Amino acid sequence: MAWVADTCLLIDVAEGDPSFGVVSARLLDSKRAEGLTLCPVTYVEMAPVFGGDKTAQDEFLFNLGVAWQEPWSQADTSAAHRAWNDYVMSRRSAKIRKRPLADVLIGAFATRFDGLLTRNPDDFRRIFPKLAILTP
Repeated sequence: MAWVADTCLLIDVAEGDPSFGVVSARLLDSKRAEGLTLCPVTYVEMAPVFGGDKTAQDEFLFNLGVAWQEPWSQADTSAAHRAWNDYVMSRRSAKIRKRPLADVLIGAFATRFDGLLTRNPDDFRRIFPKLAILTP
């Protein structure tokens, strides 16, 4: 099927991050043959990296071999709905730290693919314990 690339890896590569750029690129490259895609939320999160220039962003993703046209599905909405409820209930009982909604949406999207490529695995494992996650 495909692996979902988390925003942080793509930004690492786009900005040539001195600490993570090379290892993030290697992880993406290692899964390219299996297919790479991204959540529509990631596409939106990346806009500032390219100054809002969609053409430049699309070219960057194309050159990396990352598909960005995968639509959000009803299954994604259902997975995000369950995960957000569980997260809020756990947060209210002080069991977990605060996470942005974007991580819940990206994780929910990744549940219908092979898994998630990220360098922030703990942000997703608590919310999606069955999700396959690979890190650089």
